[in-house]
Amino acid sequence: MLIDLIAGARPNFMKIAPIIDAIHDAQKNGNDIQYRLIHTGQHYDKNMSDNFFQQLGIPEPHHNLGAGGGSQAEQTASIMIGYEKHLIDKRSDLCLVVGDVTSTMACAITAQKMHVKVAHVEAGIRSGDWTMPEEINRMVTDSITNYFFTTSYVANKNLINFGIEEDYIFFVGNTMIDTLLKNRPRFQAPAIWHELQLQEKNYFVMTLHRPANVDEESRFKLLLEEILTNTQNLPIIFPVHPRTAKIINKVLDIDAAFDTSHLHMVDPLGYLEFNYLVERAKAVITDSGGITEETTVLGIPCMTLRDNTERPETITMGTNQLLGTNPDAIKPAMELLFSGNWKKGKVPELWDGKTAERIVNVLCKLGGQ
Repeated sequence: MLIDLIAGARPNFMKIAPIIDAIHDAQKNGNDIQYRLIHTGQHYDKNMSDNFFQQLGIPEPHHNLGAGGGSQAEQTASIMIGYEKHLIDKRSDLCLVVGDVTSTMACAITAQKMHVKVAHVEAGIRSGDWTMPEEINRMVTDSITNYFFTTSYVANKNLINFGIEEDYIFFVGNTMIDTLLKNRPRFQAPAIWHELQLQEKNYFVMTLHRPANVDEESRFKLLLEEILTNTQNLPIIFPVHPRTAKIINKVLDIDAAFDTSHLHMVDPLGYLEFNYLVERAKAVITDSGGITEETTVLGIPCMTLRDNTERPETITMGTNQLLGTNPDAIKPAMELLFSGNWKKGKVPELWDGKTAERIVNVLCKLGGQ
């Protein structure tokens, strides 16, 4: 059985790495399962691609489609053309896609048109927000997927409501957490930790990149002001997404009196360095989805600046709180945090570091049919 493993953007790498390890273990146990790692090239920044392969021990990709930048439509077309060529050259038995990025949708469509079955890891998650490109990617991918690997019972229910037969849904857990737990002993301090002499539970980590938060300069400025005003002058470490850096510099230029003395903007960090900071932070402020899963397992308070989430278990069970995009929500959340009354949370079911093993066990059984 030959499986194509698709990786294109930073979150994909964390989800693919444990699956590769589990395939190697299955091979040692005599299972006839092979893989072809295909890097679409959707992210091409050193810190967002090559660095992750090195840190997570992912082997060199068998193919790099070199999709690069451009609009979403341009990326989708480039990935589909490149992947189709590889399938024509050598057809695989299964295309395994992860998450909800452009590469996920593009390769799923291409595979099905070439009569190759598709398995989707992290299937069934939904935000209900069609303004998010990721939501469109999820819905399109799940509409043409054959085998669905899910992170929660909520995702199972979403798929059943979507018309998927339960026999094709496999609740396995979260491969992101496999990677987190495996690499937790290897987390390493980034340069900023030493430069600022940061102390555990005495600083914030912040990531913001979604258009709803950063594209409108006046709203972004208000959001930053509220965060800076209500974090009691503790350092805020802000690894800045390339698209956000341009906007924040304009915002700071507009108002020279804007006090940013405890806001420390740094380049995007490697996986081991970023999670070293997260594990020791007082709290995380974010509009990302994956980070809310990691903070839940690490037991770190998390404030999500979005109006919706595709990962509700991080709120109902974990340490995450959905604040919305209104800057007025920052102050009461910070008051709750500093009062010591933030919820403790617990780890969702099957987020135990063994998800990839369960996925590969299912794949081996499917391959034997």
